Amino acid sequence: MVFGYLQVQKSELLVREFDAYKAVYCGLCKQIGKDYSFLTRLSLSYDATFYTMILMSLEKSCTGFKGGRCKFNPLKKCKFAKCKSDSYSKAAAFSVITAYYKLIDDKKDSGFFKRLLTGIIKPFFGHWRKKAKKLYPELDEAVAKMMDAQFEVEQDSSSGIDAAAHPTAEMLGTVLSFEGSDDTQKRVLYEFGYHIGRWVYLMDAADDLEKDKKHNCFNPFLNVETDDLAQYQTSVLNQSLARAYDAYNLLELIDFKGILDNMMLYGFPSKQNTVVYRLQEEEDDKSV
Repeated sequence: MVFGYLQVQKSELLVREFDAYKAVYCGLCKQIGKDYSFLTRLSLSYDATFYTMILMSLEKSCTGFKGGRCKFNPLKKCKFAKCKSDSYSKAAAFSVITAYYKLIDDKKDSGFFKRLLTGIIKPFFGHWRKKAKKLYPELDEAVAKMMDAQFEVEQDSSSGIDAAAHPTAEMLGTVLSFEGSDDTQKRVLYEFGYHIGRWVYLMDAADDLEKDKKHNCFNPFLNVETDDLAQYQTSVLNQSLARAYDAYNLLELIDFKGILDNMMLYGFPSKQNTVVYRLQEEEDDKSV
């Protein structure tokens, strides 16, 4: 996932929690470069960091922290969260796979120069995606199915909110359900992932609304008839966050729980408000 909406609210984190968050972020960056290449570190995202912390928390696999230096800036010292499971490798593969499919999607909807750049980068990510697929074929299958389903939905310009958000929601629900140790946990993880995925898709749709309207691209919010679009967006986004939080509370998470709580209760709602009410301000300015 490379949307970038699954962020912490730094002002509400303890200093040690923010240091731990950065240590996971840097650890994932290091793993992506190790497993694939220096360039694939461009696929690093807050969303993938969130996924990594969920994996590490479920498996209780964080074994502490170690010092090191940033690969991008060797003069900069940083900490890396150590992990005894394959959480980093799985998250690195997921990052590369989703970045590859995002490039395909961007190539369809972008202008000439961005399509040209995407065309240059895509073969490299195609090679790395094949490597990731060999390691975690179930992840690639889930993302590929999502892309096919999303394409079908977007062929119908009248597709509504639920239909449009379902492929991304289904994909993340499926990916997280792989981590369940029994049928009950698999179901809880599916519900959690489904509604986080739904929220992420709808956040991206809200964020891209004006751009999609200008370029005549598909966006489910363009089909909504309402006098207060910001309120409507807030309502559907809050619904997804509430359902995700209900499932989240059923998970037994130990490692990084304070950070994950922060993201669910403060980080995601804050990012949502930034996106929705920026759009509201733009609409208000146009009406003056």
